[in-house]
Amino acid sequence: MAAGGDHGSPDTYRSPLASRYASPEMCLVFSDRYKFRTWRQLWLWLAEAEQTLGLPITDEQIEEMKSNLDNIDFKMAAEEEKQLRHDVMAHVHTFGHCCPKAAGIIHLGATSCYVGDNTGLILSSGFITAQCSLPFPVTDSSPVSVSQLARVISRLADFAKERASLPTLGFTHFQPAQLTTVGKRCCLWIQDLCMDLQNLKRVRDDLRFRGVKGTTGTQASFLQLFEGDDHKVEQLDKMVTEKAGFKRAFIITGQTYSRKVDIEVLSVLASLGASVHKICTDIRLLANLKEMEEPFEKQQIGSSAMPYKRNPMRSERCCSLARHLMTLVMDPLQTASVQWFERTLDDSANRRICLAEAFLTADTILNTLQNVSEGLVVYPKVIERRIRQELPFMATENIIMAMVKAGGSRQDCHEKIRVLSQQAAAVVKQEGGDNDLIERIQADAYFSPIHSQLDRLLDPSSFTGRASQQVQRFLEEEVYPLLKPYESVMKVKAELCL
Repeated sequence: MAAGGDHGSPDTYRSPLASRYASPEMCLVFSDRYKFRTWRQLWLWLAEAEQTLGLPITDEQIEEMKSNLDNIDFKMAAEEEKQLRHDVMAHVHTFGHCCPKAAGIIHLGATSCYVGDNTGLILSSGFITAQCSLPFPVTDSSPVSVSQLARVISRLADFAKERASLPTLGFTHFQPAQLTTVGKRCCLWIQDLCMDLQNLKRVRDDLRFRGVKGTTGTQASFLQLFEGDDHKVEQLDKMVTEKAGFKRAFIITGQTYSRKVDIEVLSVLASLGASVHKICTDIRLLANLKEMEEPFEKQQIGSSAMPYKRNPMRSERCCSLARHLMTLVMDPLQTASVQWFERTLDDSANRRICLAEAFLTADTILNTLQNVSEGLVVYPKVIERRIRQELPFMATENIIMAMVKAGGSRQDCHEKIRVLSQQAAAVVKQEGGDNDLIERIQADAYFSPIHSQLDRLLDPSSFTGRASQQVQRFLEEEVYPLLKPYESVMKVKAELCL
């Protein structure tokens, strides 16, 4: 902050995550105002708890702190930090300047990580949880994360249910394989996202507060404040933890909470990034095949040179940002590995960047994927045509079985089919024509015993196995129960920033 320029100016670099992609709510959560307002809230909670436990802190001092939580002089704080080279003490002085009566008890017994680490945990908790547990609300409900992910899953579940029985060509190695259904393929995406939702919930439930621990985690300063009263020190830690909305605090810390916590959080977000990248890659490939498209607005331009283009820019954006999100987990991995003893400060600058960017990026890709999932377009006729091109080859085993049942030889029929299949393949590959294998079979008298059965043998729905039943069972048994706690936030629509 002390060295920064005017981040609203076109002459100063501003992160595209904030200026183009992330939601205004998420940008506010990771803004300086929100961060330093949370620091002040933490100082107030500490003072309130210390007063309750008997330290000589007056009601007047508490009220003065309460009335100035939002009265932040950012210019003064920047000037203080430039002189002190210490952001926490700069804000201690700035808060004390507008709270002269309380100035002497602000940050009493605490170390910088009391505000720094605990604020990070509060913001992480507020991002991941379904209901906003931040010290003061941004909106009426949580802006991101599990609620947003639940909405994406819900939209895709509706899509899968509606198209549970619509046959489509499956691909392995991106080569034609057996048929599946559009809904079943979508369930592959949903299953990955459900795992991400469960992982986010697990990380949120496991997240603990750093609490009130002192300079090396021993609580020595607080033990001195309370004249050796262990019970009061434990009560202080518990009271502040509860005020912050956490059920548990770490018993063991150094000066900081273990940086492995950051690994846990960013690993889950990176895993979410992998899921989104896979989904949006599939959508991009299907767009190339003209079987499915993401939403395309009336005035949207696909290419500055080619006016006919309908590029899948939303899915491409998700893939691009998901790659960034997946790489960010390397930062906390390396940071945790090089923390010396009770702490070193080489974590600080790195964490300022990677943690905020991870949450802003996750917010962006979830919002964009929700927008995509709310407007996916399917082209059944294109899908049907591609099936017609490949299904004759896939149906050959069924045709052989029907001929055997009609009295033919399995080996003779196999040879007949082999020859006709190679002829049809030559038409497709060498002449660019349509697959005419069925026409060749219909024209061959050898197959006359089953000519009347060919339509039935070539019904695409008979090649999709139990796909539609799997979709129904998966949604009813796994997806809908998982989404039930989030019913109140399902109606929120996604809006792209740019």
